[in-house]
Amino acid sequence: LCLFAFPMSPALWFAVGLLWILDVGNNMAMEPYRAFVGDKLPDRQLSIGYQMQSLFVGAGILLANASIFLFQDWFGGGEEISGQVPKWLYYSFFIGSFLSVATILWSVLKTPEIPPTEEELAEINRHKGLSFSERFKVPFIEIAHAVKDMPKFMWRLSAVYLFQWYALFVYWQFITPLFRATMGFDTSQAAAQAAKMSTTYNIVTTVVALILVPLTIKFGGKRIYALSLFGTSIALFAIPNIADPVYVLIPMVLFGIGWAAMMGIPYSMVSKIVPQERRGVYMGILNMMIVIPMGIQTLSFGPIFKNLLGANSVNAMLFAGVCFVIAGSLAFRLNVAKDADKEED
Repeated sequence: LCLFAFPMSPALWFAVGLLWILDVGNNMAMEPYRAFVGDKLPDRQLSIGYQMQSLFVGAGILLANASIFLFQDWFGGGEEISGQVPKWLYYSFFIGSFLSVATILWSVLKTPEIPPTEEELAEINRHKGLSFSERFKVPFIEIAHAVKDMPKFMWRLSAVYLFQWYALFVYWQFITPLFRATMGFDTSQAAAQAAKMSTTYNIVTTVVALILVPLTIKFGGKRIYALSLFGTSIALFAIPNIADPVYVLIPMVLFGIGWAAMMGIPYSMVSKIVPQERRGVYMGILNMMIVIPMGIQTLSFGPIFKNLLGANSVNAMLFAGVCFVIAGSLAFRLNVAKDADKEED
């Protein structure tokens, strides 16, 4: 629904709100997949399992961004009218909405679930016997208990995620305005350049996702993760200083490596330290750690952008780079217990 409504947003704040809701919905949809990987795979295969997810995420985004060039040809990219959203953008969102629903339905209908154990069946039957009000409260109570018992590692990861996802949201919001400012592009040209950036870093993500697995085994997940975040910060510092539409794609190599690490390594590390019976809950909490920073960014960055950054998209991108430096520094504090993950010694 958000994808259908997005191109018809009457104001920027409305579009930002829809983007936040869209991200909440997307992360809620992704949570079962991430928990499912942890349930299906033994510990020694978790790294490659989550990096495979990273690979397919990159490949999917790559396909979506490549489609933009086709949509501009098919639906009139050269017919832009000042002050109006190009027609091809409407079709992009509508097709994305349809594919989102279709692929989720395909996964639900085609993916066999792990049969519940006797204990789980007994718990399900007990839950059915509760009143509606009690059933309504159970998930919130379970989440509260899980947060109370949450491993120290996840609390430290939440600090990393705060700066990481805050910065990513800034990047996604301001990369198109940045190109209008630094390259003098109109809306369609700037959006097309942003799509090329996304295509480039997702090509890199698709290529390097599995390469990160032996590197995390050899050097430790936290080191590779932290270095990847620092690499992303370098990319964000470089982008505003490059005015050539081809050369500006080069920093996306570092961004793509960082994106591959962000989409795989933290999930692998968390999955190895949380109890099997609570893996789904903790994967949900991990997704909350993505959504909450984006909500904070939505509420806080407007005044920061206006009052501290001079309403300048270049400064916004540099600000995001600083956030990634902080995230990378905090990532070096992530330590997984030796008995849970020998890779992190």
